[in-house]
Amino acid sequence: MFIVLLKYLKPLDQVETFINEHREFLGKYYKESKFLASGPQVPREGGVIIVNADSREEVQMIIEEDPFKREEIAHYNIIEFTPTMHDERISHILQQAR
Repeated sequence: MFIVLLKYLKPLDQVETFINEHREFLGKYYKESKFLASGPQVPREGGVIIVNADSREEVQMIIEEDPFKREEIAHYNIIEFTPTMHDERISHILQQAR
């Protein structure tokens, strides 16, 4: 399991220029069951994506498709973690992710 933290490198007006294309990118990976949750940080300095992937390399390959990456709008910090405790409401998601 991975958490990807995005930090915007450009002003929000430039982020907004590519937000629809970025959401299409997100939608593709939700359909493939790779993304579990995503959204903007508060305050809006970047975003967060929770990713169900087999390896860091897979996450990096996915990120390469993001228009925010292509346009150098965001920097990506990939954090791998092993969920050892969780709320029972998401057990079925974590079991499928293994």
